[in-house]
Amino acid sequence: MPAVVDLEAIVVSVPAEGNAFTETDTEDMLLVLVTDSDGRMGFGECACAPSVLKELIEFPSEHFWANGIKEHVIGKDPIEALAIYDVIYHSSFYHGRRGLLINALSAVDIALYDLAGKQLDKPVWQLLGGARQPGARPYVTLYPGDTRGEPTAAILEKMEVIVDLARQSGFTAMKLPFVGLTELPDHQVVDLVGQLRAMIGDDIVLGTDPGYRWTHWQEALWVLNRLDDHRVYFAEVPLRHDDMEGYRQLAARCPLLIGAGEFSTGRWEAKEWLDNAKVPLLHCGISRAGGFTEIARISEMCELAGALLMPHSYASAISDFCNIHMQIASMQIPMIEFRTIEPVASILRRDLVHPAMPEIVDGWVAPPTAPGLGLELNMDLVNQFRVQT
Repeated sequence: MPAVVDLEAIVVSVPAEGNAFTETDTEDMLLVLVTDSDGRMGFGECACAPSVLKELIEFPSEHFWANGIKEHVIGKDPIEALAIYDVIYHSSFYHGRRGLLINALSAVDIALYDLAGKQLDKPVWQLLGGARQPGARPYVTLYPGDTRGEPTAAILEKMEVIVDLARQSGFTAMKLPFVGLTELPDHQVVDLVGQLRAMIGDDIVLGTDPGYRWTHWQEALWVLNRLDDHRVYFAEVPLRHDDMEGYRQLAARCPLLIGAGEFSTGRWEAKEWLDNAKVPLLHCGISRAGGFTEIARISEMCELAGALLMPHSYASAISDFCNIHMQIASMQIPMIEFRTIEPVASILRRDLVHPAMPEIVDGWVAPPTAPGLGLELNMDLVNQFRVQT
């Protein structure tokens, strides 16, 4: 197949609007483009520290333990994405291969899979081994923006708008993030979840995202035990990110699925969560934890550990569609995260690629048939908002 002849890392910075996850006036992401000798282009993304990731991708090799990324991609067949990933990973530990470097590799890996799919005229889920599920089931994150200081009645009023839109869009699963509820005491959070359950009804699967709310597992257990009364399915990242002992204690006692590792990078960190924290659920994201190459490995690790995987997604629609392909190809993924829908979606969520939303029928998305990710990139938007360096 045609080899990769160019790799470009672009920082895209758009005006923040809607539910853009930022406290500045812009929402930024790293877009990676890989082009083959026939002019086909694949693309991937990561939303974490995009200017730093761009430098990591363009960083030239200094010696055999401090290799760059770009030179290992140019000239390679994109179908060899797994081998490309491993070569870079094992030749980059001198300058730090976990964390940001894996974030950068994630965007590159996604772009390679997208390009390989376009070359072979196959959707990514087929490149991952084929369908193990009949489709993908997304849950919508009910994030109305920053609601700190607002009374619960006002928060629920905003939630009702999003819930109605989610139902109209075909979602049958939703998640309540606790971001914006930081000023509410625990007992009021329990009451709010109860009111939300009454609003959405019994036919909707409901998860929660406490967002690292508690510093001790016993505090979390008091609340999560009471959320079980409201038929809450899972609690994503209730404790501080590195508190593996706390997660172990909580997961052993709580009736809810305790999720962790949304910002973990690579299979080695995922292994620590499974082996040491014994969590039953991981949230490692495709655009952060190593692209399709690593998430496929993490999915298999979850199968061996008897755990589940619900990939994190809070970037553009590129990550949402990555999740669709990954769930179809995995037996360990019961649901995938989607960013909040209109009218509070960001420019990157709405306009960067087409389609921004798949068709959802009775809570499920059918396997995509278009090659690669099945998306068209809005290059006019990219060129308008790219950061010139």
